[in-house]
Amino acid sequence: MPKPALQSSFLATALLAWYPRHHRDLPWRHTRDPYAIWLSEVILQQTRVAQGLPYYERFLAAYPTVQALAAAPEQEVLRLWQGLGYYSRARNMHLTAQQVVQEYDGRFPSTYAELLKLRGVGPYTAAAIASFAFDEPVAVLDGNVYRVLARIFGLHSDIAAPASRKEFQALADQHIPATAPADFNQAIMEFGAIQCTPVKPDCLFCPLQQQCWAFQHGQVAVLPIKSKAKASRVRYFQYFVLRYQEQLYLRERREKDIWQGLYDFALTETTIPEIPPAEVLRHLEALGAVVDTRQVAEPSAAFRHVLSHQKLEARFHPVALAQPLPASTLQDLGLRAYTLAEADALPKPILIANYLTRMY
Repeated sequence: MPKPALQSSFLATALLAWYPRHHRDLPWRHTRDPYAIWLSEVILQQTRVAQGLPYYERFLAAYPTVQALAAAPEQEVLRLWQGLGYYSRARNMHLTAQQVVQEYDGRFPSTYAELLKLRGVGPYTAAAIASFAFDEPVAVLDGNVYRVLARIFGLHSDIAAPASRKEFQALADQHIPATAPADFNQAIMEFGAIQCTPVKPDCLFCPLQQQCWAFQHGQVAVLPIKSKAKASRVRYFQYFVLRYQEQLYLRERREKDIWQGLYDFALTETTIPEIPPAEVLRHLEALGAVVDTRQVAEPSAAFRHVLSHQKLEARFHPVALAQPLPASTLQDLGLRAYTLAEADALPKPILIANYLTRMY
């Protein structure tokens, strides 16, 4: 059960006094353009600021307006996104840009309620755009805000439970000042990011120390309460890097699985990390591949990649071909021959990009 709330004026005053002295100077904090703000929020979902900043700058340079992003080919957008992961964000972002152009005449909606109608825009992103661009007093609620509110007010509700959102949202909305909603939202998120951090928060110099329930009760390390996610499953990928002369064979992933719309090599998924040479040969025979036995290469060491609910362990089997793959194989597997320059320009999972960079 929530503890009695502080006066909203105190929380707002403390955070608004702290923010100008301690916040990081980030480019999206110098604009009221809803497109630029939306772009930053999409990129920073599940991405650290240091990693996301260069992508934000590259996307704005490539697509300075929502119209430019809407008109871009999807493969080009995915290629620019390469390395950020969670590629559904990029596809939804592209579709949302098209929706804004087609349904809103290229202008972002100016209210929280209308912003929620956009594809891929949830409560957090809608609140961020509404407050930062249009000064609507609706509180943002991200992991940083959950943590700050849980510690200050002693909330023991599981923040991973959907039912807790209403409780935290009501509390956040209670404290947002109508006169400075954008600054308050920026301040409470930044406070959680650099002061009230998940591990080793700076409680000694915290302006809310005396009012913080968790600090006063020795529960800073306990709050917020978050139930553990399900254990990640491990998948083993055997990639056949088929090369004929100066061309590599890749295919677009169309199945409903990870990396849909990205390009990788001919793939067999196994239940064990490594497969013996005889099994590699069987797979190659099934592909109709005629191997150039003068250029035999060992499989790579394991390339490991961690996704939100999966752990991947991939091994790459380089195969030089004595002749091109048969047309039936290309059709069945969706493979196509690309030069190295063409392969580099394709949108690829970072796992594939890392291998190509290392080997070619």
